[in-house]
Amino acid sequence: MDALDRVVMCFVLKVVNYVLQYALKKPYGVLYKKKNITRPFEDQTSLEFFSKKSDCSLFMFGSHNKKRPNNLVIGRMYDFHVLDMIELGIEKFVSLKDIKNSKCPEGTKPMLIFAGDDFDVTEDYRRLKSLLIDFFRGPTVSNIRLAGLDYVLHFTALNGKIYFRSYKLLLKKSGCRTPRIELEEMGPSLDLVLRRTHLASDDLYKLSMKMPKALKPKKKKNISHDTFGTTYGRIHMQKQDLSKLQTRKMKGLKKRPAERITEDQEKSKRVKKN
Repeated sequence: MDALDRVVMCFVLKVVNYVLQYALKKPYGVLYKKKNITRPFEDQTSLEFFSKKSDCSLFMFGSHNKKRPNNLVIGRMYDFHVLDMIELGIEKFVSLKDIKNSKCPEGTKPMLIFAGDDFDVTEDYRRLKSLLIDFFRGPTVSNIRLAGLDYVLHFTALNGKIYFRSYKLLLKKSGCRTPRIELEEMGPSLDLVLRRTHLASDDLYKLSMKMPKALKPKKKKNISHDTFGTTYGRIHMQKQDLSKLQTRKMKGLKKRPAERITEDQEKSKRVKKN
């Protein structure tokens, strides 16, 4: 290996390591730096061992060789066994430091945008979309603040490649209540190409999506929700006599003497019939 090959190899390893550090951030990820001989598509026992050791359901493996340079393998587990696994090749990479712009604070929950028909048509790209959502969606939140929506991850599938871009969302004055939105690229950016895939069968995939009974929310009687999340409750009451209902007394609503006489007559007739 000559000096030029060593420089290229060093740069390639830096690219793969940077992508791994970006995707697997603490406290949501564990980074293993030891050089283990691991071939995910040939032997998955080491991946399953580390998954069980770290109690992780998602993994990302980086490697580089002459046949598959700048290689990334992302996947997920089900019951500590590999469910889905997709291999991606890095063709172009721009880091955060290379783009001199303001950055979003660490831990910001991103908004994910997927562009391209392949994400809805091709099965490999559909699983890749699902994997990327699992990787970057962040923690589940109950409320959303408008000022906190400042981080966008954009994935574009075009001509057999996946373009990954990261933007900072800027809210500008628009002269009305709704602000004008601008996107400013802040990095990192990646040009990826799809290589090998290892996808679970449809039956196993459906089984992995099934929610356990212990986690299912219990249904509450007489409570319903609409599409906007508003809660409605139904109350069951006995039949009420509305004639005895106390209402606000007003002079205009007082009964006239003639009306009282007719009511008394009707009541006496009902008593006679009974």
